[in-house]
Amino acid sequence: MDGRVGRAAAEDRRRMSGHSKWKTIQHKKGAADAKRGKIFSKFSKELMIVAKQGGGNPDSNVSLRTLITKARGSNMPMDNIERAIKKGTGELEGAMLEEVVYEGFAPGGVALVVVALTDNKKRAAAEIRHIFAKHGSNFASQNSVTRGFKRKGQLFVDSAVASEEKLMEIALDAGAEDIQPDEGQFEIITEPASYIKVVEALEKAGIKTTSSETTLLPDIYVPVTDKAKASQVLKFVEDLEDNEDVQNVYTNMDISDAVMKELEKEE
Repeated sequence: MDGRVGRAAAEDRRRMSGHSKWKTIQHKKGAADAKRGKIFSKFSKELMIVAKQGGGNPDSNVSLRTLITKARGSNMPMDNIERAIKKGTGELEGAMLEEVVYEGFAPGGVALVVVALTDNKKRAAAEIRHIFAKHGSNFASQNSVTRGFKRKGQLFVDSAVASEEKLMEIALDAGAEDIQPDEGQFEIITEPASYIKVVEALEKAGIKTTSSETTLLPDIYVPVTDKAKASQVLKFVEDLEDNEDVQNVYTNMDISDAVMKELEKEE
């Protein structure tokens, strides 16, 4: 991507803030999960998959290096990280994991994409289907929900670390498609093929990210302005994430600022 074209596109394009607010909720839940040790199991599975796909050396496997940083940021012990990597490369015996995607809808027509890493697809499907039924929902047909999401690289950089102009010069020239300010930080969006290049460019420039991952971002967000409905959806997502096979839950929910403030008061 031409840097000047990318900069102009980034300045002109402003998407809805739904995913940013959802990300804030996920960060809070992630911190709570880390205290209970639950998140370590999810990191272990992801480390196994990434190490299996790209090798166990973080110097040559950028995705693994990024994931290790993320896991360490959640206080995952290095021994656990190394053990998961060795299981992924076959140095230690480990379960054969498969990725399975489930799709459906929460109250208010909010779309849900559930990604599981499991060693038993039948068990995972039965348990996740039960959670959907508990919340008055069923699985949707394949691709009926995921077609409304796009795979993207998403990085966040604290605004105190670098200016927007500097980030544009580095990230956009490395292939990022969008940069925008987001409540004290900058959000960088990339195509999947450019994600590693942007990560490496920021590393080379000494710019640390507060979060870095490939994710699913919705094309259109569904506004949620009712507190009760927002609570219902959040509980649905929480129950899904509590399942041991579920790795990630993606949604197109856009919680209004007013509802967000009400929910934060209850925490």
